[in-house]
Amino acid sequence: MTNDLTLGIGSRVNHSQYGKGVVIQVYADAYEITFIDFGTKTILRSFAGLEVLDFVGGETDLLSFEKVERIFTKIIRKFSDIQEMVPMGTKWNGGIMTLQPGDRNLKPKEVPIEAFFHKIVMVRDRLRVMEQRINSSDLTDEEKVNLQQYLTRIYGSLTTFNVLFADKEDYFVGDQK
Repeated sequence: MTNDLTLGIGSRVNHSQYGKGVVIQVYADAYEITFIDFGTKTILRSFAGLEVLDFVGGETDLLSFEKVERIFTKIIRKFSDIQEMVPMGTKWNGGIMTLQPGDRNLKPKEVPIEAFFHKIVMVRDRLRVMEQRINSSDLTDEEKVNLQQYLTRIYGSLTTFNVLFADKEDYFVGDQK
């Protein structure tokens, strides 16, 4: 890719590592790109392994990051059952979670950590869908804010599981007070 070319929001690209994606935000020195299999990544403009598949000029940018995100999320959810690929921390690979009952006469239950992690990611994804549906609903602003506060508290209750995620950007985040 030539460094003097400024891609606009909506430009389609092929990244040497992440595959095909769409530019959703343009910064002075980087692009924010949503990839089909790897989610959203920030890529420096100077990165040589970025091939332009469909150029959209920067001066024609009329879409905001939020609007592009809503559009892509809606399309992906409508036409597929694809879930965002969320990597688990490598230290947990092959691990077992043991649930030990307080009654020592009962046997412990062992669960592969990968299976447990997958369930946690599904909960997170369903909460995000709920959040998007709330935001796009016909509820009043006050009702939306009240429901968002509940969701924030739910995310906060799930922060214990952040230790399982490989990347901090995938963490549950609760109230930041």
